[in-house]
Amino acid sequence: MEEKSYKEYLQHITTFIFDVDGVLTNGNVNITTSGELLRTMNVRDGYALKFAVNAGYNVAIISAGQNEGVKLRLEGLGVNPVYLGASNKAKQFETYISKNNIKAKNVLYMGDDIPDHAVMKRVGLPSCPQDAVPEIKSVSKYISHKKGGEGAVRDVIEQVLKVQGKWEF
Repeated sequence: MEEKSYKEYLQHITTFIFDVDGVLTNGNVNITTSGELLRTMNVRDGYALKFAVNAGYNVAIISAGQNEGVKLRLEGLGVNPVYLGASNKAKQFETYISKNNIKAKNVLYMGDDIPDHAVMKRVGLPSCPQDAVPEIKSVSKYISHKKGGEGAVRDVIEQVLKVQGKWEF
C-alpha cells in the first residue's frame, strides 16, 4: 500500500496540539541569577495560534515544562487548555481528546523530542520542527522546513488553514 502524502491529512485536522520547548521555543533556556528560566517565542507562531483559535479550531498545549509565563502568554492568545507539568503526555492527550470528544485522527500534534513520541504515534498528523531529534522525525508524517521557535508552528497551522480555505490572505 502506498504511503499517503501528509497533505492528504490536512483537510481533516480540527485540533492542533503543541509541545512548548523545542517547538514554540528554540529549546534554549536562559537562566537568570535568581534561577528564573527565560524562553523566547516567535510572534508569528503566536499570530497563527490566535488565528487558529479565532477560526474555531481546538488548540491545546501539552508540555512537561512548568513556566507560568509561558502559560500566561499562550492563554493570552486564546489557547486553552495549556497543560503544564505533563509528565505523561500520552495520558494527558487521551484525557483531553476524550473530554472534548475529539478523534485522534483529526489531531495534528507537533513535538520535537522523546517525551512526545507516544502521543505522536496516536494522532492523525504527527509533525515536528526541522531540528527535532531523529526518533521524532522517524514517526512524523510532516517535518517542517522551519526550526522550533522559528516559525514551525506557523508553518503547520497556515498549511492546514489554507487547505481548508480558512487562511484569508
